[in-house]
Amino acid sequence: MDDDEIRAAVAADVPAVKAVTDAAYHHYIERIGRVPQPMERDHAANVAAGQVFVTGEPVIGLVAVEEYADHLYLDNIAVHPDAQGQGVGGRLLRFVEAHARALGVPEVRLYTNAMMWENQKIYPKYGYEFVERRVEGPYDRIHYRKRLV
Repeated sequence: MDDDEIRAAVAADVPAVKAVTDAAYHHYIERIGRVPQPMERDHAANVAAGQVFVTGEPVIGLVAVEEYADHLYLDNIAVHPDAQGQGVGGRLLRFVEAHARALGVPEVRLYTNAMMWENQKIYPKYGYEFVERRVEGPYDRIHYRKRLV
């Protein structure tokens, strides 16, 4: 597989999806005081549902998305720490936007934990606009969207 290719994950990718997600989010546990939600997802079910896309051989990055009538929700974007800073995250974000356009939805939505301040610098660079900050149960979240039309 070309390192730039992004493809739908298959069942054999589930261990790599979990490993990349855990590696990408593990350092946040101490900062936010809990395990980040992406680490607790049912990766096998998400892969089986066709919601996960991966890149690299071995897998170095992934996105998990959910389709809605009026938007594509970016549930998880993870890049293995060894591959961060190499443009993988940007390629994955552009893939999500292209996928949303192909589905005919006008925007991509996502949120990040307010304690993951690095993300609050990254998303605006890719055209995502702040929507709101919302406390949802034990989570303090910053919501973003990117309009595609």
